[in-house]
Amino acid sequence: MAVEQVEQGPRRVARTVEVPALADDVFALVADPHRHGELDGSGTVRDTVSGPQRLSQGAQFLVAMKQFGIPYRFTSTVTRIEEGRLLEWRHPAGHRWRWELTPLTPTSTRVTETFDYSTVPAVQGRVFELLGVPRKNAAGIEATLRQLVSRYARA
Repeated sequence: MAVEQVEQGPRRVARTVEVPALADDVFALVADPHRHGELDGSGTVRDTVSGPQRLSQGAQFLVAMKQFGIPYRFTSTVTRIEEGRLLEWRHPAGHRWRWELTPLTPTSTRVTETFDYSTVPAVQGRVFELLGVPRKNAAGIEATLRQLVSRYARA
């Protein structure tokens, strides 16, 4: 199953893949911030997370990360949730991460992950672009989705 690019408009980087799993199973993984390290294909998310075991509307969770060899922490806030279908959170810098799940068959789900920086000021968006953040995040999303497919293909 190949990861495909999804066009969602300016300043949005999205990829999608069919995962051989129930939408509820994938959602349970994404909705538990303590398991985000299992999902991450970028290599930046650490296993150190503070927050609820299950995300809900308005919930906040603190994540330890490491990028360019520099450790840092930040708190994200859930901005949208639809049980079993959609989960989105806002990073302190204003951009959002979104997971959309669409059941295809009783045993497969279309999973789309999006890095949306259309929500940040234009100058900040341009800085993201100059630093190559969209390109880097696209590669991380692709690795995450491939990892997700592999995880359930083994099950």
